[in-house]
Amino acid sequence: MTSIPAHRIAFGDRIRDLRKAKGWASQEDFAHHAGLDRTYISGIERARRNPTLDVIIRLARALEVSPAELLATVDEPEVNR
Repeated sequence: MTSIPAHRIAFGDRIRDLRKAKGWASQEDFAHHAGLDRTYISGIERARRNPTLDVIIRLARALEVSPAELLATVDEPEVNR
């Protein structure tokens, strides 16, 4: 079994925190608002899904934040030189 990358965990936590802070208590209601499936939102929040740029934009619009705000808690990856 492979480990889940820290950046995916941080992103999922950020989505969950913002969703709840914006008043979307259920994943199902938020998913409907964002035009996504509830299981996909669940997968993102549990770091099981790796969303595309299009999905990140859709999530940002649904949460009324910038895409950069969704990535605010994701650490920069180390670069091998």
